[in-house]
Amino acid sequence: MNELNPTQSGPASVGADLSCGDRLRLAREGAGLTREEVASRLKMPARIVQALENDDWSALGATIFVRGQLRSYARLLKLDLDVDACLDRAEVAPVAPPELVSYTHTPRYRRVLEQATKRAVYIVMTLALAVPVWYYTGPHLGRKAPATQSLEVPDDLAAPSPAPIEPSHAPVVRRTPVVASMTPRTSPVDDGEGDLVLKFNGESWVELFDAEGRSVEKGLLAAGQERRFEAGEVASVKLGNAAAVDVTADGQSLDLAPFSRGTVARFKLSSDGSVVPASD
Repeated sequence: MNELNPTQSGPASVGADLSCGDRLRLAREGAGLTREEVASRLKMPARIVQALENDDWSALGATIFVRGQLRSYARLLKLDLDVDACLDRAEVAPVAPPELVSYTHTPRYRRVLEQATKRAVYIVMTLALAVPVWYYTGPHLGRKAPATQSLEVPDDLAAPSPAPIEPSHAPVVRRTPVVASMTPRTSPVDDGEGDLVLKFNGESWVELFDAEGRSVEKGLLAAGQERRFEAGEVASVKLGNAAAVDVTADGQSLDLAPFSRGTVARFKLSSDGSVVPASD
C-alpha cells in the first residue's frame, strides 16, 4: 500500500492557476494512489472522487456535501486546500432551505360533526325561546277557565277518627351502603414507541423518504430545530453533517457511526422499527 508524503503541500507542488480538482488529482498521482484506493480510504464511491477531480460540483448535491467531501479528500492527501475559495471560484450557489408546508388538516368526518353540532345547538336555542312565547301568547289562553269548586267538606261527611295503628311486627331489613370503588381506571398511554426523532445541534442537510420513495422532507435545517415522525412514516434517511444530529428511533438513541461515510449518514427503517444501512 502506498504511503502519503507528510511534507506534501498543494501551493508548492502545483501551479496557482490550477483548479481545485486538478490540484487534488496531481496530489493523488504524486502520492501514487488510484481513485479506487482513495475511494476505499474515504469510504465513498469512486464516481464521487472522479467528480471532485473534475470540478463537477453539480453531481455531488448540496454545497454542504461538496465542502465536506473536499475537506476529507484534501486531509487524506495532506493538501493545503482552501475549500471555501474553491466553492467561490466554481460559483456554487448556496442551497436555500425549502419552504416547510404544514400537512395538518381536519378530517372530513370532524368537519361534518362540528357543523351538525352547531345546527343542533341553534335548534335547541330556538326551541328554548319559541316554546315559552307560544305557551304564554297562544290561542288556548282565550278559552274560559273552568269554575273553581269549593274544597270545604260538610260536617256530616267529615272523616271518622282513624283507628289506632298497631305496631308492625314485620322484620326490619337493614340496607348495606354501597361503597364506590376509588381505584382510577387505567388508560393506555401513548409513549411514542416507534417514533423517529431528529434533534439538530448544528446545520445539517436532510433528505427523508417514505416506503414508496416519496419525499417526506428535504432541506437545510439549523441548530436547535427538531423533527418528529410517526412509525412507518419515514423509510429512508440521509443526513449531512451527521455528527451534529441526535437520532432516536423506537425510543432508543441511535449511533450513526456504522451508517456514516465521511460526514454523511444513510440508513433505512424497516416496518418492524429496526435500523439497517442504506445501499449506495
